[in-house]
Amino acid sequence: MNVAFIGLGIMGRPMAGHLIAAGHSLFLYDITGVPEGLAGTAVSSAAEAARRADIVITMVPDTPHVEAALFGPGGVAEGLSPGKVVVDMSSISPIATKGFAEKINVLGCDYLDAPVSGGEVGAKAASLTIMIGGPQAAFDRVRPLFEAMGKNVTLVGGNGDGQTTKVANQIIVALTIEAVAEALLFAAKAGADPARVRQALMGGFAASRILEVHGERMIQRNFAPGFRIALHQKDLALALDGAKALSVPLPNTAATQQLLHAAIAQGGAAWDHSAILKVLERQADFEIAAPAAARQDAA
Repeated sequence: MNVAFIGLGIMGRPMAGHLIAAGHSLFLYDITGVPEGLAGTAVSSAAEAARRADIVITMVPDTPHVEAALFGPGGVAEGLSPGKVVVDMSSISPIATKGFAEKINVLGCDYLDAPVSGGEVGAKAASLTIMIGGPQAAFDRVRPLFEAMGKNVTLVGGNGDGQTTKVANQIIVALTIEAVAEALLFAAKAGADPARVRQALMGGFAASRILEVHGERMIQRNFAPGFRIALHQKDLALALDGAKALSVPLPNTAATQQLLHAAIAQGGAAWDHSAILKVLERQADFEIAAPAAARQDAA
């Protein structure tokens, strides 16, 4: 297929690379320039990318960025013609998504909201979970592209339902990261080796992908971003805004959002979201990576 790919950051670059490796022709655009090493065709605007492609994919940070990429000067809408499909793989507002879809539909094109889960690791491994909202026919047309980038590809429902699913995903991920951080901090402060505690828990009912990946990050103190705290803060804001509109209580989501706020206040906007641990450590005046003797003294 001829594919426009707009947004080539931490996630977008490897995703575009998988499409190129699968034999598709890519027209690439990013406001900061196209990274070296991608074998697609760099173009000067999102409009040009859309004009030269049949399928247009956007992968940018937040709702305003998607709106600008689609409808701003030199945006995707300027390059569309009837019959094309626009696929937004960013994580943004479900409500705004429905409005974007309506505008794209007026131009004679289909729209799919297709946010992903799996972070940088999943993007590089082509193992992303992709949750899609939109018409069945458009999904069937684009599915080969999804399957080149991910493993768990699901059409959830109509436009907006993909983004709603991603918000639900981000609630679960944030609260589970926070739970793992609390558990490892508790264990370490009590004098146990958090690495061995994690190893033991991986064989029980508490086992999870979060404990596996982010628990290891916490122990190794590797907070280089796979998924930045600022982006997860944005996602939980979407959850809490939606909950307010729906009159749904999300008390633990709200509490975890406060930890993300605190991390950003500490200069951690670009930390990986596993660095929620650092906020809890500051409150406890204790780091889980402290030497065993220090942990024993603190206990």
